[in-house]
This record gives sequence, structure tokens and C-alpha cells, in this order.
Amino acid sequence: MTRKQRRGTLILVAVAVLGLAAILTLFALKDSVVFFHTPSDIAEENVKPGDRIRLGGLVEEGSVKRGEGTSVRFVVTDTLKTVPVSYKGVLPDLFREGQGVVAEGVLGPDGQLTADTVLAKHDENYMPPEVADALKARGVKLGEGAQHKSASTAGGVEPPKQQ
Repeated sequence: MTRKQRRGTLILVAVAVLGLAAILTLFALKDSVVFFHTPSDIAEENVKPGDRIRLGGLVEEGSVKRGEGTSVRFVVTDTLKTVPVSYKGVLPDLFREGQGVVAEGVLGPDGQLTADTVLAKHDENYMPPEVADALKARGVKLGEGAQHKSASTAGGVEPPKQQ
């Protein structure tokens, strides 16, 4: 074998090994690349208690209950399913009922998420694209004039109120 052939073989083997390593890494990380799970995803995918997840959806109307100090309980919904969330800490200024939220924490055996991070939407017109896409896929109307019933009362979308 000439020097040129050995160099070509070495380069070809190195590229093959790097490609295999990249494929194995991406395959191993495919489940952890999810930006967040909706409440329906959690019910359908049977997420195990003790798993650390990100939960995205809307804060259900009338569900925010403030406890002692900075502890807060609320419910996140995608209008089909709900997940109760408990959080101890200062909530973002823009956190409110009916708005988009992403909570990160550990799912308990009772189906409640114990969050250590809560992110609220940026302003009146902004919702993280992933949250908006997931809600649209579930049939939730977004935008001006959209009003939603809670999942516990009807699970559907109310028509806009006439003025």
C-alpha cells in the first residue's frame, strides 16, 4: 500500500467512526431533546414518577392558590388534560391565569409536578412557539378574542363574547 492509499484509508475510517459516534449520541438523546410536554402528552406517554420534565400549557382559570410565603399551587392545562403544579419561589411578573407557562420540575407519584422553575410568556402577544404549536395541534384557538373553558368544566373552547 502506498502512503497516499494509507492516508485515504485512515481518513475514511476516521469519518466512519465519527459518523457512528454522532448517530449513537443523537439516538441516545432523542427523548431528552423535547422542549416540554403538554398535560395530554404526560397522560399518553405514561411519564414515570420521579422523572424530571418540562410541562407547558395554559394556567387554568381559577386554579392559582397561594400558600404560606412564596408557595403557590396552580393547574396547567391544554384544555384536554390537566396537571397540578406546586412551586415554591417568586413567580415571574407576567404569570397569571389563562396565560402560557412552562414549568420545570419532578413529577410525583400522585401526578403533581413539583416545579423548581416557572417561565411565563414574554408579553401580551408572545407565547413560546413550541407551546403555541402544541396547543394548536390540540385544537386550541389562540389569538385575540380566544377564550377557553377549563378542562375540568368542559374541555372545549368558548366562542368569543359579543360586544
